[in-house]
Amino acid sequence: MDMKLNGKHALVCGASQGIGQASAEALAELGARVTVVARSADKLSAVASQLDRINGEKNQWIAVDLSNESEIEARLLPALAKDPVQVLVLNAGGPPPGPLQSADPQAFIDGMRPHLVASQHLLRAALPGMREAGYGRIINIISTSVYEPIPGLGVSNTVRAAVAAWAKTLVGELGPDGITVNNVLPGFTATSRLDKIIEGKARQQDMSDAEVAEQLRSFVPLRRFAQPEEVANAVAFLASPAAAYISGVSLAVDGGRLKSL
Repeated sequence: MDMKLNGKHALVCGASQGIGQASAEALAELGARVTVVARSADKLSAVASQLDRINGEKNQWIAVDLSNESEIEARLLPALAKDPVQVLVLNAGGPPPGPLQSADPQAFIDGMRPHLVASQHLLRAALPGMREAGYGRIINIISTSVYEPIPGLGVSNTVRAAVAAWAKTLVGELGPDGITVNNVLPGFTATSRLDKIIEGKARQQDMSDAEVAEQLRSFVPLRRFAQPEEVANAVAFLASPAAAYISGVSLAVDGGRLKSL
């Protein structure tokens, strides 16, 4: 099985921590040179140094707020034009929790910016390099809410579904170029995002954080949360030559939690 990404350049968004960082490390382990993107320059610098130790390459970092189109246009797009990528991992933190019925309309605009809008900017900038190289992998890290909306995450459910529809449309458009587009859907994963969700549920339900965490684990057949590295393994596989005939898939990495087929 060909899993090597030597000679490939990957751009990973939201890579300063959690699933994004783990994905960058997994791609580096396969031999890719990686550029990591997030808001925190200090964290990104540390991640890039760690990647250097993994793959022996000079990996790069770019501090950008993906919700800010001006920053994307000034910092990210020129970098992609100068140093094309063959693997694009799109990942951003989810919108704040809350019921859909009381959400402010502005919350949808704010939620779309770092997800759908930023993804479209990066897609347009990355495609020329993918086509020239004859190799392209676009991977969205979104959520199991694409299949089953998660209660209390109304805006997030809506935004994630929009990204999934965007990706599915691109499958047909980019397939003739040999470029694949896939989604990875993390379930409950041990990240700071899950910590915040647990804290919020604990306050709402008058429970301790530990009780809420145990309740969530009980919904998962494997009875545990995923580690970021386990989600990153799926990202790395879909980025590899071995996954060349897989496109248009939304792959749940959720320990079997989803009830839908």
